[in-house]
Amino acid sequence: MDIEHYFTETGNGEPLILLHGNGEDCGYFQGQIEEFSNLYHVYAIDTRGHGRTPRGDKPFTIRQFADDLLGFMDNHQINRAHLLGFSDGGNIAMIFAIRYPDRVNRLILNGANLNPMGVKRFTQIPIEIGYKFAKKYAGKSDSARLNAEMLGLMVNDPNVEPEELVKIKAKTLVIAGTKDMIKKEHTRLIASHIPDSELVFLKGNHFIASKHPDEFNRAVLQFLRS
Repeated sequence: MDIEHYFTETGNGEPLILLHGNGEDCGYFQGQIEEFSNLYHVYAIDTRGHGRTPRGDKPFTIRQFADDLLGFMDNHQINRAHLLGFSDGGNIAMIFAIRYPDRVNRLILNGANLNPMGVKRFTQIPIEIGYKFAKKYAGKSDSARLNAEMLGLMVNDPNVEPEELVKIKAKTLVIAGTKDMIKKEHTRLIASHIPDSELVFLKGNHFIASKHPDEFNRAVLQFLRS
């Protein structure tokens, strides 16, 4: 691999890998790590170009991030793991579970989307406008290029067809907020196309894990232990 992930690691038991969202880092899961580590060996990873993980030279795409995750698991001799992904992290986990179904034990997709049309327009339109401006200045500096790439993830990725979701073999929890920036019907679409999936809506917006950790953790642990 052209990068080495920054990550935190704590706890014992089955591996549980946490994947944060766009522009964030593994600190997003500060409300989850301690509780989950009572039962699981928790890895919280900074995605390529996020937090303390370097950008590297490979493409800045959700599919590349999924392949990066495979490299991380191989490097740390993790044969199978539970995956919990939030937002773009959910998209990474979704792509990974499609591509490498035998490497996933259970899958939790929080606020994931198949394509940009799954995002409510009042949220997506400013992102698209910002991306157009960011592309104009991407050549000015590395930070400007990375800003354009971050926004590009939300404009150009992940573009998964609903029919591809049948390739997911892991028992799956699809979870989102009642006032999520992902359209409710889109979240239902994802759940309906993944075999053996469960669907849960928790009161709150896109950031239910950080804003309502008790309710979120309860739902996730109930699913993992069922």
